[in-house]
Amino acid sequence: MNSVISNSPTNGRAFPLFMNPGSLEICRRFPLSPSEGKRAGVRGKEPRPLSRCRNFLVAALGLLAASVFAQTNPAPELHQCIKPIPREGQPYERFLELNKRVKESHGQAEVIFVGDSITRRWEDDGKEVWAKYYAPRHALNLGIGGDQTQHVLWRLDHGNLDGLKPKVAVVLIGVNNIPDDHNSPRQVLEGVTAVVRKLRELLPQTKVLLLGIFPFREDFCPQRAKALQVNQALHKLDDGQWIRFLDFGHLFIQPDGTISKDMMRDFLHLSPTGYRLWAQAMEPDLAAMLGEKPIAP
Repeated sequence: MNSVISNSPTNGRAFPLFMNPGSLEICRRFPLSPSEGKRAGVRGKEPRPLSRCRNFLVAALGLLAASVFAQTNPAPELHQCIKPIPREGQPYERFLELNKRVKESHGQAEVIFVGDSITRRWEDDGKEVWAKYYAPRHALNLGIGGDQTQHVLWRLDHGNLDGLKPKVAVVLIGVNNIPDDHNSPRQVLEGVTAVVRKLRELLPQTKVLLLGIFPFREDFCPQRAKALQVNQALHKLDDGQWIRFLDFGHLFIQPDGTISKDMMRDFLHLSPTGYRLWAQAMEPDLAAMLGEKPIAP
């Protein structure tokens, strides 16, 4: 900071420009006590307000430095995986429909499923399996096609959970964050983690069954590897009590590492066979979290 000198008459002394007469008046009103004067080596009355002004200057400069630091070092902006964002068009219409279903459930759902199109399509390719495993538990499907972690974060705060008190929330999210090269594995991890934390915050008596991101694409590829890295880290969220992590993605692939159309017709969304496999693989853990006996295959 450049030193700016004021030419105001101050007993022949030069002061920074912001040391105006008002500041000096404050200094004069609060002179040093005799003991303070001795410690400061002050003789006579004239330097006392100047010593007080010195302390005033130190404090003012400290505040100025803090202000400059705050302006030149702003808080980092949230990356897109953890920044809640609403959607438009058909996804928003689906969101409104889900809020309606939540309201009409009158808080009776024992299980909720939170996710994207893979979760939503329980209502299509997975409906027969759903009727067997989840309809008796008054489960609610809160899946929206194309959703990423940031979209789920937004809708959890805008009605998707209002009045609900489920025993378990099944979470499968993150696959749509993976293809975006702007999202690092760590950022996707943080996005999924944020969804889990949000559920625990809003539903403190609900246990979370977090599923590893399912494999996708027909054969080995960097995107599959990226998802596996995220899944490895997601294991650390399992606390043995309120959050349980379950990864059975290997069941969807063949011995050579490829995915068949019998399992995923488009190498992303499950077929009826895939949904049956999902339900069977998850049932022991889900039943245990519900305090129930598992439903037989």
